[in-house]
Amino acid sequence: MRHVTTTRGFDELVARPYADVLIIGGGINGLATFRDLALQGVDVALVERDDFVSGASAASSHMIHGGIRYLENGEFRLVHEAVTERNALLRTAPHYVRPLQTTIPIFSTFSGVLTAPLRFLRHGKGKPRERGAALIKIGLVIYDSFSRGGGLFRGGTVPRHTFHGRRRSLALLPALNPGVKYTATYWDASLHDPERLALDVLRDGRAAGDDGAEPGAGRARAANYTAAVGTQGGHVLLRDAETGRETPFAASVVLNASGPWTDLTNLSLGDPTRYMGGTKGSHVVLDHPELLAATGGRELFFENEDGRIVLIYPLKGRVLVGTTDLEHDMRDPVVCTEAEVDYFIDLIAQVLPEMPVDRAQIVYRFAGVRPLPGHGDLAPGFVSRDYRVEAESLAGGQATVLSLVGGKWTTFRASAEHLADRALELLAQPRRRSTKGMPIGGGLGYPTTERARQQWIAAHAGDLPAARAATLLDRYGTVAAAVIGAIAADPDDAALEHAPGYSSGELRYLATAESVVHLDDLLLRRTSLAFTGGATREAAAEVAAAVAPDLGWDPARTAAEVERGLARVHAADPAWAGAAAR
Repeated sequence: MRHVTTTRGFDELVARPYADVLIIGGGINGLATFRDLALQGVDVALVERDDFVSGASAASSHMIHGGIRYLENGEFRLVHEAVTERNALLRTAPHYVRPLQTTIPIFSTFSGVLTAPLRFLRHGKGKPRERGAALIKIGLVIYDSFSRGGGLFRGGTVPRHTFHGRRRSLALLPALNPGVKYTATYWDASLHDPERLALDVLRDGRAAGDDGAEPGAGRARAANYTAAVGTQGGHVLLRDAETGRETPFAASVVLNASGPWTDLTNLSLGDPTRYMGGTKGSHVVLDHPELLAATGGRELFFENEDGRIVLIYPLKGRVLVGTTDLEHDMRDPVVCTEAEVDYFIDLIAQVLPEMPVDRAQIVYRFAGVRPLPGHGDLAPGFVSRDYRVEAESLAGGQATVLSLVGGKWTTFRASAEHLADRALELLAQPRRRSTKGMPIGGGLGYPTTERARQQWIAAHAGDLPAARAATLLDRYGTVAAAVIGAIAADPDDAALEHAPGYSSGELRYLATAESVVHLDDLLLRRTSLAFTGGATREAAAEVAAAVAPDLGWDPARTAAEVERGLARVHAADPAWAGAAAR
């Protein structure tokens, strides 16, 4: 019988309950700061109350973008930084970040030209108006000026935007609403696997802090399912979510990177703050071949009459539709409501009127809360997506608490650098190296031409079929070499019947190498099974059976993990939760 014993991150923190820096929050900003500090030689620990990258960072629109609409808010610094970071990620993480052609359908010529600057001056107050062709043209000219010189676009530069009239637009996208007057097309980038990119960042951070030490004994330790629940004797009190065990943990600097939960985290540390004012964004994923074909392989990006930005986006053979922008209380569940689903279906009908869509085609829903700053009566669409750092003292102790307020996926490296620099200043330590241009995870040595790709497959496939090695390269980047090695060393590896494209050896590698604690860690974040609608009961049971021996699950625990896993996959679907309860 197989059985692999793995040391949990919490045990590593108990064994040595101190570090120079403790990071609270295992989303992309916390993980990127963890990596940055580890690269500077800092003794750093990170805790996440749930699984890594399971909160706001797991509910993104799967885009790495400069934020063209932020220009209307006057956030030129943020747009310039975001475009710069987008271009860099196309080079440092080409396995997950790829060029994305984006088209804006336009139904008027001059709408918004006068109201846009007025809305900026009034800080978002007043009734939204559709952005017309003239305003979009102005924005894209500015955006092009920021976008020069980067990425994996042909020739090394980002193509300039194009404008087409009605006839050409309908020839390119025949399913568009025939009332369209123009289309504007520009380039941004897609983020194919946000969770896996974040796990790569975590892996790089751990590796940077190992220095040849025994596993868990290095300078960079990270523990999922570990919550910061209070203070004790001037230290942060950590609790293992699995066993309830607690340990006080000492650090000179505490970084609160818990996103929309920042105020709640500070409250648990004895320092009530009112920094945050996050808004909820929901998405649905559809298995709809006709809609997929209608997108023409590009993202459709447009503004609804209520001022919300909407996207229809082909991804992984499915269509992602989002998003909403609603005020949310972090004490309430985060779900994609039936009203939001109706909203999405109506939006598709506005842009692609001959494309019938119904709920039966939805294979996955997800929702999250953006870590936006508090904004009073400012309209959600006009709230800054920029970030800042606030400093306080830990209650009853000498540590400084730095809270990251705001931040977005695209700028995670830059915001992490900013936060790390603040910590280094407090520690009186110099920065050893910059993370600019540094490859991330499986992006290191990733082949970006077909010839290089075939050479990589030939060199690393071993006894695996070339097609299988190619799938793993697409899925993990060059980290696929380790996955292939694990599969080759697993005598029981076999293709899964109910999770096509995956094998038992592959999943066992993920379970033991990537801090998996629960089945939903695999279904939602280590694989794309949930996103594509593949996390059926049969698939969940098969995956659980494959990893149970390695994770020490007996039959009762395995059955419980299947039920928990399915509940987590459908957590954003209130209808499923109600049906399960009955």
